Amino acid sequence: MQQYDAVLVPGGGLRPGGTLPPFVLNRLEAAEALAGEAPIIPLSAHTVHRAPPLNAAGFPVLESVAAAEALLARGVPAARIWTETASLDTIGNAYFARMIHTDPAGLRRLLVVNSEFHMPRTRMIFDWVFSLSPAEPPYTVDYHTVPDLGLTEVSIAARRAKEVARMEGLRRLISRIGSLAAMHRFLFTEHQAYAAGADPQSDAPPAAALESY
Repeated sequence: MQQYDAVLVPGGGLRPGGTLPPFVLNRLEAAEALAGEAPIIPLSAHTVHRAPPLNAAGFPVLESVAAAEALLARGVPAARIWTETASLDTIGNAYFARMIHTDPAGLRRLLVVNSEFHMPRTRMIFDWVFSLSPAEPPYTVDYHTVPDLGLTEVSIAARRAKEVARMEGLRRLISRIGSLAAMHRFLFTEHQAYAAGADPQSDAPPAAALESY
């Protein structure tokens, strides 16, 4: 089996009450099977397309924390589960994973596990973010795709159409951002999910696709 320094699992939304949808549980199951003894890093605070669910005490349930609890329930040791609780979208998943975990810890051989409907754009983003300079020694990023469990055909079709549309703009963005410094400036001055005063709801997905967030 290929040995990785860490396995990264992008967020996929939460259901009312803070439960994980089947397609995210599927990602976590695959991550556990493929990680060996490497850390598993669940990604994401929440999505900007849904209000985060609240726990019994009234606090927001964070996606990566819910994923960590699911991994603990599967018997993964707590010391091998490293949450990332800052990101709000896929670009943020990659950027904050790198800033919070992989750069400081010197993790260079990575596996990203994600659902089929989300993998093409995920691959574009993670290849881009983990190649941004400075990156010495360079990263090696592999990908493992899992089936889209628990989603209707209508929802999958709507989400895939949204993904294709987003990838067009992503290609233009990649062409103008080639360093971590440039990415930082973009996120906190232009990105709708992170820039002060921006409206994250201005790029809401179609209603048919919300099941996949």
